[in-house]
Amino acid sequence: MIMTPQDYIAALPLGIVAVTAFLVLLIEAFRDGSVRVTSWLTALGLAAAFFVAMTRVFGAAPGTAFFGMYATGAFPDLMTAVFCVSGILTVLLSSAYLGKEHLVQGEYYAVLLSAVAGMIMMAAAADLVFFFLGLELMSIAFYILAGFARGRLMSNEAGLKYFLLGAFSTGFLLYGIALVYGATGRTAISAIPSHSLALAHSPVFVVGLALVLVGLLFKVAAFPFHMWAPDVYEGAPTTVSGFMATGGKAAAFSGFLLIFSPLALNALPTLSDVISLIAAASMILGNIVAVSQTSIKRMLAYSSIAHAGYILAGVVAGNRMGAEGVIFYLAAYTLMNIGAFGVVSILESGDGTGVTYDECAGLSRRAPVLSGLMAVFMFSLTGIPPFAGFFGKYYVFAGAIGGGYTWLAIIGVLMSVVSASYYLRLVVLMYFKEGTERNSSVSVPAASLAALVIAAIGLLGLGLFPSLLLQLTAWCF
Repeated sequence: MIMTPQDYIAALPLGIVAVTAFLVLLIEAFRDGSVRVTSWLTALGLAAAFFVAMTRVFGAAPGTAFFGMYATGAFPDLMTAVFCVSGILTVLLSSAYLGKEHLVQGEYYAVLLSAVAGMIMMAAAADLVFFFLGLELMSIAFYILAGFARGRLMSNEAGLKYFLLGAFSTGFLLYGIALVYGATGRTAISAIPSHSLALAHSPVFVVGLALVLVGLLFKVAAFPFHMWAPDVYEGAPTTVSGFMATGGKAAAFSGFLLIFSPLALNALPTLSDVISLIAAASMILGNIVAVSQTSIKRMLAYSSIAHAGYILAGVVAGNRMGAEGVIFYLAAYTLMNIGAFGVVSILESGDGTGVTYDECAGLSRRAPVLSGLMAVFMFSLTGIPPFAGFFGKYYVFAGAIGGGYTWLAIIGVLMSVVSASYYLRLVVLMYFKEGTERNSSVSVPAASLAALVIAAIGLLGLGLFPSLLLQLTAWCF
C-alpha cells in the first residue's frame, strides 16, 4: 500500500491548512510579538485552501484517495470552501478582539487552523474511522478555544462543560460506529446506504446508527442534546462562539449528509420519523426560549438550536432538493451568524461582559454603519428577502414538503414568524429607542469592519442571485 502523488493532490486544501498551522506554531515559538504575523498568515493559508477548493468544484468527479479513506468530488470541496470562509472571517474579527480582551496569544490561530483541518476531514471522509478522527480533531480544538480566556470563570466553565459533555457524546458516536461495523463488516460510509435495506430490521445496525445520530445531534446542538450550547457560547470568547456555531455546525451537518443519506433514510423510515420529531422540537424550543433572553449571545445560542432544526428538515427530506438546501443554508448561516457574533464582539467591553438588548438601544446614532450591518444579519436570520437566509429556509422547507414532511415545513414557517419577535426587536431598539449605553461611541477596527462587510455582501449576493451557489450544489449529488 503506497500513497501516490494523486492522493496528496486530492487532499491539497487539507494539506495547506495543516502546513499553515505548523508554520504558525513555528513562528510563535521562535519569534516574539508574532501575533500580527500569525494572524495574517492564518488568513492567507485559509484563503489559499478556499481558492484551491473552489477551482475543483465544477466537474469534480467523485472518487476516493488514501486507500478509500478520503473522498474527492464537489461535495468535500464545496464544504471546505464554507469552512475556510468561516475561518477567514473569524480571523479578521479576532485580530482586534483578542487585543481588546487581553487574550493575545499566538497559539489561538494554530488551534483555529486545527479545527478547520478537522472540519475538512469530516466533510471529506469516506470512512467512519477517518470521520471520527476529523471530528475529534475539531472537537479538541473547540474545547481549547472555548476555555481560551483562562483568567475568566465563565470561559473556564464553558471549556469544562463542553469537554465533559463532548467526551460523553463521543462515546456514543464511537460505540455506534463499532456496532455499524459489526453489522456490515465494513467501516466505509458507503456501506451504510448499501446495507440499509437488507439490515433495516437488524437491532445491531439500527442501534448503531441511532448512537451515531446521538453523537452528531450533540455537535449541532439539536434537541434534546442542546443544553451545553447557551452556556458554552456565552462563556467562550465571542469570536470563538461564532466560529463554533457556524464552522462546527456545518462540519457536523456534512456528516449528516454523508451518513444519513437519502438512500439510508428512505430504507429506515422509523429513523426518519425520529429525526423529523427532533427537528420540530429543536425549532420550537430554540425559538420560544430565545424570545425571553436579554443577552444577545444567549439569544444567538438558542436561535442556533432553532436553526439546527431548520437544517434537519432538509436532511430528513431524503431527496436531492433537501440535501442541496442544506448546503445552501449552511453557507448562508455561516455568513449571517458570524456577522451577528462579530458585531457583538465589537460592542463588548474589555472586561468580558456580554451585550444586552438594552445596551443596543440607540446604536444607530453611535455607530450607524455597525447597526446597519447588524440589521442585515437580523433580517437574514429571520428569513426576510432579499437576503440569503430567506432562500435557505425556502429550499430546506421545499425539500421537506417534497419528502412528505409538509407538517414539518409548516412548523418551520410558524417558528420563523416567532423568531421575528427577538431578531427584529434588536433592530427596533437600535433605530427607534434612545440609548443610555455606557459607551458614547463605538470604535470599529478596520479588519473587523471588512469581515462584516464581506458577510453582508455575501448574504445580499446569495439572496439576489441564489443560482450562483445552487449551480455548485448541483455538482454535489
